[in-house]
Amino acid sequence: MTDASPYDIKALSAETRPAFDDMVVRHGGIFGGCWCIYFHPDGPERGQGAEANRALKRQYVEEGKAHAALVFDGDEAIAWCEFGSPEELPSIHHRKQYDATKARDPDWRLTCIFIDKRYRRRGITELALRGALDLIAEAGGGVVEGYPHDLTNQTKKMSSSFLYNSTRRTYERLGFTYDRPKGLKNCVMVKTVSARA
Repeated sequence: MTDASPYDIKALSAETRPAFDDMVVRHGGIFGGCWCIYFHPDGPERGQGAEANRALKRQYVEEGKAHAALVFDGDEAIAWCEFGSPEELPSIHHRKQYDATKARDPDWRLTCIFIDKRYRRRGITELALRGALDLIAEAGGGVVEGYPHDLTNQTKKMSSSFLYNSTRRTYERLGFTYDRPKGLKNCVMVKTVSARA
């Protein structure tokens, strides 16, 4: 980010979690009350409703087992990019195909990007992704995977509300390389991030 940017990037933490909560509440719990726990170990079995998911996300944050780059406009969180190790975020879509075609696990995964509906189509997705990559660099860097939608051969336009991990083009602009397909409409993109003190 430049000094001219009106936005700040902060890590999801006990201090920033209330702003994260406010954003999720503004958007009805996100995808029917997920609270961005789907990719965590207990995510797919949640089934207890939005408030249980909210409590589970709070627990993960307090235990240091949930990571995200939050984009702030003033005191208000307006976007996030979730990231974590494969142990933190094992529940990826198309897991059977993914495991059958992988050479190794990455050090980090980018699993979910969400932008406040008032701020969409303003380049905030790239800002959130860059924020996550910066936080990964501060945490020691390593091989990072993302699983965006691959719209390369699609003729039908897809609603931005379904793009939970952005698009292949966005990742390519940030220096990721295409690795392989994942499911019918997603792919595996890879980038090595250097450690930064």
